Amino acid sequence: MSNSKTRQYVLSKGLDDYFLGVQKTYKFIGRFFREVVKPPFHFREVINQCFEIGLRSLPLITLTGFITGIVFTKQSRPSLETFGATSWLPSLISIAILRALASLVTALICAGKVGSGIGAELGSMRVTEQIDAMEVSSINPFKYLVVTRVLASTITIPVLALYCGFVGLLGSFVNINGHESTSIFSFFENGFETITFLDIFTSVVKSIFFGFTIGMTGCYKGYNASSGTVGVGKAANQAVVLSMFLVFIEEVVIVQVSNWIRLY
Repeated sequence: MSNSKTRQYVLSKGLDDYFLGVQKTYKFIGRFFREVVKPPFHFREVINQCFEIGLRSLPLITLTGFITGIVFTKQSRPSLETFGATSWLPSLISIAILRALASLVTALICAGKVGSGIGAELGSMRVTEQIDAMEVSSINPFKYLVVTRVLASTITIPVLALYCGFVGLLGSFVNINGHESTSIFSFFENGFETITFLDIFTSVVKSIFFGFTIGMTGCYKGYNASSGTVGVGKAANQAVVLSMFLVFIEEVVIVQVSNWIRLY
C-alpha cells in the first residue's frame, strides 16, 4: 500500500484524499470539544492569548473600522441626496455597520492576521518537533496550544467586532458632521432608533462563529504542518484562505437565518 504504483484507491486519489481530509478535520474538531471540558484548564494561557489577539489586532481594527465608516457614508450620501433623504444617513449607516460590516471586517482582518499567525506559530513548533517534545514530557500539546488559542479567538473576536462597530460609527459621524454639523448625541440617537436587539445579537453570534472558525482553522493547519519551512508557509497561507472562505459561507447562512427569524 505504501508504493504509489500498487496502491488501490476506493474512488480516486483526489476523492480519497478529500474524504480522508474531511474525516481528519471532524476528528480534530471533536477532540477540541472533548478536551475543552476536561481538566486541567489553562486559564492563564487563554488570557495571554486573548491579549495577544486583542491588543495586536487593535490598531488595525481601529484604522480599518474608522475608514470603513467614512467610506461607506461617503458612498451612501449621493444616493440619499438624490431623494432628499440625507437625514436617514445615521440610521442607514448604523444598520449596515452593526448588522454586517463590523463583524465581517473584523473577521477578515483577524483571518489574515490572527489565523496566519496561529498557523505559522504552530507549524513552526510542529516542524521543529517542539510539539513532539511536549508530548513526551507528559504535557498535552493539543490542550495547551490548540484549545487555548481557539477559546481566545472565540472570545476576543466578538469584542473586537463590537469595538469595530463603535469606531465605524465614529468615522461616519466625522463625515456627517463635516456636512451637516450634527451633534454626536443626535447622530447616535438617530442611528440607534432603527437598531433592534436582534441586530446586536446576530452580530455577536456571527462573530463568535467567525472567531471559532478562524482559531480552529489556524490551529488545524499549523498543528498538521509538515515539510519544514515550506510547510509552515503553506500552513499559514492555507489558514488565511480557508478561514476567509468559511467566514463568507457562515455570513450567508447566518444572515439567511436571521432574516427568516425577522419574518416570524
